[in-house]
Amino acid sequence: MNLFPKSILSLAMTLLLSISAMAQSNFLMLADEAYNDHHFFQAVALYKKALTKEKKNDTKAYIFYKIADAYRHTGEAEQCEVWFKKAIDANYSEVKSYLYYADALKLQGKDKEALAAYKIYKEKNPSDPLADQGINSSSLSREWTEDATRWRVENLSALNTIEREFSPIYADDEYRTLYFTSTRQGATGSKEDATIGELYSDVFVATVDNNGIWSTPMPLDAPITTDENEGLTTITRKGDKLYWTRCIPENNKIVYNQLWVIPRQGENKWGKPTKLPFNNDTTKFASPAISPDGSILVFASNLTGGYGENDLWMVKYDASSDSWGVPTNLGPEINSPGNDVFPFISEHNNLYYSTNGKAGMGGLDIFKADSIGVGKWGKAENMQFPINSNKDDFGVVLESSEKRGYLSSNREGTKGRDDLWSFVLPDLLFSLDGGQIKDDKFNEGVPNVKVVLKGSDGSVVETYTDENGNYKFEDEYDGVRTVKAETSYTLSTSVGPDVKTYKSPDGFINSYATFRFSSVGLEESKQFKGEGLNMVLTPIEGEIKFPAVLYAFGKADLTPQAKDSLEFLYKILVNNPSIAIRLEAHTDYVGSDAANLKLSNDRARSCYEYLVSRGIPSDRLASKGFGERKPYKDGEIYLTEKRIRRLPTQEERDAANAKNRRTVFSITSRNYGVNK
Repeated sequence: MNLFPKSILSLAMTLLLSISAMAQSNFLMLADEAYNDHHFFQAVALYKKALTKEKKNDTKAYIFYKIADAYRHTGEAEQCEVWFKKAIDANYSEVKSYLYYADALKLQGKDKEALAAYKIYKEKNPSDPLADQGINSSSLSREWTEDATRWRVENLSALNTIEREFSPIYADDEYRTLYFTSTRQGATGSKEDATIGELYSDVFVATVDNNGIWSTPMPLDAPITTDENEGLTTITRKGDKLYWTRCIPENNKIVYNQLWVIPRQGENKWGKPTKLPFNNDTTKFASPAISPDGSILVFASNLTGGYGENDLWMVKYDASSDSWGVPTNLGPEINSPGNDVFPFISEHNNLYYSTNGKAGMGGLDIFKADSIGVGKWGKAENMQFPINSNKDDFGVVLESSEKRGYLSSNREGTKGRDDLWSFVLPDLLFSLDGGQIKDDKFNEGVPNVKVVLKGSDGSVVETYTDENGNYKFEDEYDGVRTVKAETSYTLSTSVGPDVKTYKSPDGFINSYATFRFSSVGLEESKQFKGEGLNMVLTPIEGEIKFPAVLYAFGKADLTPQAKDSLEFLYKILVNNPSIAIRLEAHTDYVGSDAANLKLSNDRARSCYEYLVSRGIPSDRLASKGFGERKPYKDGEIYLTEKRIRRLPTQEERDAANAKNRRTVFSITSRNYGVNK
């Protein structure tokens, strides 16, 4: 977007010039002079006076446009909309009227109307990338507002007034002292900025105590604050040098903002200010940002060779020679066809700044570019909503964690013209829902079961089931989150010999299942839940079933389906490292007793060998075949050969024989490895 906020125009990027008293004879001529001198506040008043006397429609259209554009420079979006619409309706020839009209609509959150206006501008000026950017931004604004990031933004009402407060910086390592720029009452000087008709700005300081109470802001002592226009500061990490923007008007001479530096000489004491040597009187220099090591200064300027109205530039400082290099442009990954301003370099050397020349939500948006080397940054990314709004968002500062800080904005809820806002990125909070542990035979809750949560970070948290088999993990233990970010987890049971019930007096083996989940890569807080949290335990009995092991007919070779069933048993052994088992294979009554006994021994051995191949120690396993000697107990009835023969249908006889053809296991020890 192309609307430039008043706070920038008033100090960061504006031309300041004292003008002589105006005669009242030719309002249009005087208005043009004021406009050309960037005295937009005065220009509006003069154009409106000229309009009351003008008869020619073409000249009226010209005046409409000039009034609108003056309001654009002073950041009056509502007035921009009104006067650019007048210029368009009067068929004024400047095609950018449509772009600026669309920008004004966008700044007021009128996205649908803005989108239509951007499309008209694209038809009239298809080569301007700002047309496509505006169209894209109208869609992005809706998407980002509906899908907000985790940032939380609040008005810093304790420091704001009905005037302007913007561009804060931290003045100490504890992040308790802020310097910021303001046009509030109480500034050192009483001069008025001809651009916007407001008081000159000064640098103020405020400190917050342990209870979050802010001190009354006071202007910094001279020579930082004077009766001239100054602000937009940055300070070295050591706090030994402060850089800031100031403008000292001279009679009958155009004077631009320049960058200055001043050394600290003690508590609240400053040395002699010096203008940085790379400044020149014909170019704007503003809004400095010093790197943590003090070797690089990034600033905003309209130096020749830029990509837009104002670009970000960089200059290097050589401490050994106490000299500055030549400014270099940060390039197209950072800069745009619009205004690129208000840089800040974090403790990690990441670059934050504002621009209205890249796809955003409206007005100035705050962007971040990660450091990729000394004085080098990658592609700038929009920080989206709610860091950004459809208004102007700029002048950002962050703590070393880059998870909290302050920004400047005139968004909805602003107390004055520009306000300071605090922001924080809340920690991602993850939690685990509860579940129930039951036995898989009687479907009843099992009490006193240890439930273990293991994290990929090595953490282990345990809880126990209550009398009904229910369990729950607290969100925190001793101030540490149970479920942390960027961590994978496994939830399982750990059953000891003391876990018994009336119906299962011999106890249980652990659940074969585990519940796995992960917070890796998640960008939203979440409670993990699901049926997998409800696990079952298998009672210890004479023989314990598991999924049927299938063999080729009359053979002991394991089929692929048999291996799947044995994987189930393998997991049981892994989850119950203290048990030793015997694999037991049984056959039906088809064939001779001797043949069936050999076949069952071979089948049990095949299962044994498979589990050994999977890494189960051989001394935890035994195998035995029983042939047809131990018929299956179906309820209270044993499926003997005689009983099967008496069944009325072949289908029933086949089903009974199938039950007898089984591979099961029994537990031979619950103390395997205990004494090793």
